[in-house]
Amino acid sequence: MNRMGRMDVELRQLRCLLAVVDEGTFTDAAIELRISQAAVSRNIAALEGALGVKLVQRTTRSAALTPAGQRAVTKARRIVALMADLERDARAGIGQARIGYAWSALGEHTTEFQRQWKSHFPHTELHLVRSNTPSGGLLDGTADFAILRRLPQGTAVEHVLIGEEKRYCAMSADDPLASRRSVTLAQIAAMPVAMDLRTGSTTLDLWPEHGQPRDVIPINDIDDWLTEIGSGAARGITAASTAHQYRRRGVTYRPVRDAPTVPVYVAWLAKDRPQEREAVVGLLAGLYA
Repeated sequence: MNRMGRMDVELRQLRCLLAVVDEGTFTDAAIELRISQAAVSRNIAALEGALGVKLVQRTTRSAALTPAGQRAVTKARRIVALMADLERDARAGIGQARIGYAWSALGEHTTEFQRQWKSHFPHTELHLVRSNTPSGGLLDGTADFAILRRLPQGTAVEHVLIGEEKRYCAMSADDPLASRRSVTLAQIAAMPVAMDLRTGSTTLDLWPEHGQPRDVIPINDIDDWLTEIGSGAARGITAASTAHQYRRRGVTYRPVRDAPTVPVYVAWLAKDRPQEREAVVGLLAGLYA
């Protein structure tokens, strides 16, 4: 049998690769996995040998993925997640549904969704998984469904519109606009605007070409966004679900009266359609009806 016909890849090797990526160094990966640094190195070397490619470029202070390593990590996350599901299902005797989201789940509907899930799917555990990726965790295998307010590029993900949400402006509590009942896009643009350009529902296209904010502060996730806004360095625009789910002292939310609503989708992988997708879509759409 040739080399491609048999690859002796072990789950512990994949876990070591993911730990090195997530922790940043072989030393920190060893601490996280509670094994020796030498064991981490051996597992990475064995994985590279089995696959026949270099996955990690190691320096004295850090570890960086090669292009092959970046591709391998995506598949490794999915494999490890699937094996965890298999183990959990075997022990518990019940299934599991992981629903990913980037910024907020379902806002004010989240609690009701969790309650109704138990009655609609009594033999399937529900796990809401925050994943700050454009696909809400679908492409890296950490979610079976995803709640999206901005669709990723490509055709790998199928989606259904389940509802819409109003847009809100987030600002510091001492912002001059905080005393108003509602605000406009033009008023918001007078200050820098914080945006998550990868997963957020707000882009510069929301404004007319000659009325866009002069300064955009790029951020990476909801925590960075709230920090910038709470400090008074920026304003932000988001969906009603974020305004409901992320209340923080020093941050005020006001409706944006001239902005379009935010579409809310439920999505899944086109090549791996969940069996219960029609029932899940119906449940979610009913909450927004």
